Amino acid sequence: MRSSHPRSAAVAALVATAIASGLLAGSAGAADTDTSAAPVRIHDIQGTTRISPLVGKQVADVEGIVTGVRTYGSRGFWIQDPQADDDDATSEGIFVFTSSVPTVAVGDAVKVSGLVGEYVPGGLNSGNQSVTQISKPTVTVVSSGNPLPEAVHINEYSVPAEYAPAGDPAAGGSINGLTLDPSRFALDYYESLEGTNVRIGTSRVVGATSPYADLWVTVKGWENSTRRGGTLYGSYESQNTGRLMVQQLAPLAQQPFPVANVGDRLTGTTEGPLDFNQFGGYTLTARTMGTVVSKDLQREKTKPQAQGELAIATYNVENLDPSDPQEKFDALAKAVVENLAAPDILALEEIQDNTGAKNDGIVSADQTLTKFTDAIKAAGGPAYEWRTVDPENNKDGGEPGGNIRQVFLFNPERVSFTDRAAGGATTPTGVVQEEGKAALTHSPGRIDPANTAWESSRKPLAGEFVFRGRTVFVIANHFGSKGGDESLTSHHQPPARPSEVKRLQQAQAVNSFVKELLAAQHNANVVVLGDINDFDFSDTTKALTDGGVLYPAIQSLPKSERYSYVFQGNSQVLDQILTSPAIKKFTYDSVHVNAEFAEQDSDHDPQVLRFRP
Repeated sequence: MRSSHPRSAAVAALVATAIASGLLAGSAGAADTDTSAAPVRIHDIQGTTRISPLVGKQVADVEGIVTGVRTYGSRGFWIQDPQADDDDATSEGIFVFTSSVPTVAVGDAVKVSGLVGEYVPGGLNSGNQSVTQISKPTVTVVSSGNPLPEAVHINEYSVPAEYAPAGDPAAGGSINGLTLDPSRFALDYYESLEGTNVRIGTSRVVGATSPYADLWVTVKGWENSTRRGGTLYGSYESQNTGRLMVQQLAPLAQQPFPVANVGDRLTGTTEGPLDFNQFGGYTLTARTMGTVVSKDLQREKTKPQAQGELAIATYNVENLDPSDPQEKFDALAKAVVENLAAPDILALEEIQDNTGAKNDGIVSADQTLTKFTDAIKAAGGPAYEWRTVDPENNKDGGEPGGNIRQVFLFNPERVSFTDRAAGGATTPTGVVQEEGKAALTHSPGRIDPANTAWESSRKPLAGEFVFRGRTVFVIANHFGSKGGDESLTSHHQPPARPSEVKRLQQAQAVNSFVKELLAAQHNANVVVLGDINDFDFSDTTKALTDGGVLYPAIQSLPKSERYSYVFQGNSQVLDQILTSPAIKKFTYDSVHVNAEFAEQDSDHDPQVLRFRP
């Protein structure tokens, strides 16, 4: 039977507007206290949009079979009506939020009375879609040991190729009030299965097991695949519809979560209710978990530079400070020596001060750097020297008290650093001409530190190096994070990406500085690198390259190798090295040692550029 509420679309549109305005979240305060309503079916509650036509209403004696029980986190259970209607847009499953540990069991036939609500994981301002649920329930177990409704098979044939409908301009770009079209849009397909018992067959892992006991698979093995088994996020329109987050219902103490790397296979059947959470959107909460089969993914090792080649690398070492275990220092050092082949110049991001996240006013990082360079030497690497500019206390973002900054490590046996009146945290370095060639006024120095683009963000670090008699300018960056951006599964389509505004301004500032260098010396060797925190197809990258002054070297790689980070099953570019026109011939390597693995020394993959100045 189709939904018995013909006003579903109109009501949903009204509720969607209220949710977008922060006025309604299906709370108890919004409830209709009339408990005399006739029993309804689950598909009546779910309706044909993302918002229940009964949100804020009491329902009585909703029947279903328990298909999953969650005893941790957001505690509750899922029920499903075995008597489906004939409308593909209406889900037959729903979550019952109990707050305490549920007393029902899988296979119980139950009747549930309670309050229909729309819970938004992450809060109303997150942009996340809501989960239709019944809260404050009264539960009656009618019988036990019943067979479960047959699981819906999610596979490459069932998931549409198109990701999402365009949001309704009249609702601020929200898709909440739109009638679901599960045969056309992937997000509508998944939403039509919210709370439903689903299953996947053998699938490729595209996001490694995280510390939070989840992983990502794709049910579309051919979709934008990377060379090493991931799924490439190559444009804003290639969201990769086959990605699906997998968690398990069994507590970890009872059943450890499987450890998987990108490219591994989750074999057999994985089955359970389809949930939605703030950390990944639609999630298969597995009642039955498949078996991980390893494909033995190896950490890459880059080619050592030739005698006449200069090797420059960038590596985000993820909040490194002296209180980190020696094992972290040793692992990072080993990667520098063995996987990066001891580059001549290494730009580091996220080096914290000597006391780490302790908010005590200390900004110096000499102890952090001594411990790291000692570890590199102990691993068989060179005796690196370093240059940096200490930031002002708590002015550059990151963990409060941590004072992250960029640092240059360099091998003095291969390259020299040109020290020029090292500037302080607020001293801008500039460009001058010396004997017809460009030079910095401060080396090391910070670029335009008073620019509001760098407020609560890391200022670029510029330095002058000499290799075999030739000057190379290196600018190390760590642009603003993507914090505050909405997820791909947002109810706004396309999702809002407000963090791009700051990175665009930061890119423009760096681009202007590079233009000054090239105006002083048109054939200057300039390398801009670091954690750009944005994609190679983004407006940030376009702003960096404006006027043809820089080229994103990662674009020299085959598309299937263009990534440095894996987020929610999407392999993507965040770390970059860009080169000036004088650097005509080079080799580039995104060295995959972290992002694809469950065991990580950092969440970023380092990048290496080799060229002959």
